[in-house]
Amino acid sequence: MKRVIMVIAALVMVLTGCTQNKKEMNTLVAYFSATGTTEAVAKDLAEVAGADLYKINPEVPYTQADLDWRDKQSRSSVEMNDLSFRPPFVKDLKDAGKYDVIYIGYPIWWYTAPTIINSFIEEYGFAGKKVIMFATSGGSTPEKALKDFKAAYPEIEWVDAKLFNGATKEDIGLWVNEIKER
Repeated sequence: MKRVIMVIAALVMVLTGCTQNKKEMNTLVAYFSATGTTEAVAKDLAEVAGADLYKINPEVPYTQADLDWRDKQSRSSVEMNDLSFRPPFVKDLKDAGKYDVIYIGYPIWWYTAPTIINSFIEEYGFAGKKVIMFATSGGSTPEKALKDFKAAYPEIEWVDAKLFNGATKEDIGLWVNEIKER
């Protein structure tokens, strides 16, 4: 009986040690969505990843006219022609520093991320955090945006960038698991 108790005690110590060494990761899915496409992906991603969800809301919402890429005077065209421009957004993310992993989603504009994403990153920092990008687009990929962000914010641990067009929740789950294994 004494031997059984010692074995159980040793097993409890090993299991307790394993759970104490495993750090609980606080995860955030932050996204900007002008038309709802990126928002749908973000909601599925937050659910699959067990993450908090945060919408990056511009102080002045974009209208359809603002998003007309064929109009060189539209708001989005003007902003994207001046990549130093930082559109103001509603700064209501509470306790941003508690997150270890941050997924940031956006629609691709002019082959990169909208400048409001820079506004968000510069406001909250994320130095030393794992940041994973995801995007939606009618024809571009997120590689240029990831390259731009790595150059602009080298203090962030950039992990990946993924394009999601017509992705299922299962597709998103597979990607999240792939990221976790890295």
